[in-house]
Formats: sequence, C-alpha cells, structure tokens
Amino acid sequence: MKTLVLLAALAALSGCGLESAGTAATGAAIKKQELVQGKKTMEQAQQKIEQSLQAQQQRTEAAEPAEK
Repeated sequence: MKTLVLLAALAALSGCGLESAGTAATGAAIKKQELVQGKKTMEQAQQKIEQSLQAQQQRTEAAEPAEK
C-alpha cells in the first residue's frame, strides 16, 4: 500500500517537472521568435535610414550645380 502511494506521488511530481520544462521551452521559443523579429525590424529600419540618406545626398548633389 505504501509503495502504491509512493509511486503515485512520484508520478505526480514528475508530471509537474515535465510541465515546468514544457513551459520553459515554450517561453524560450517565444523569446527567440521575438528576438528574430526584432532583428528583422532593426534591419528594415537601417535600410530605410540608408535610403533616406541616399535620397538626401542625391537632392544635395542635384541642387549644387543649380547654385553655381
């Protein structure tokens, strides 16, 4: 009888550990996805900044001959 109770307790405790591990893995996967998305957003912002700087440079170069 004691063995049965002990086995039931061990099974319940091991199930809690598995649930915690699964929750941690899910949380880590979500954080990784957020990190990847953040990197993509940063790269897109950098590209837009570079395009804006190039456009500004082109406007400056186009205006310079008109001033001379």
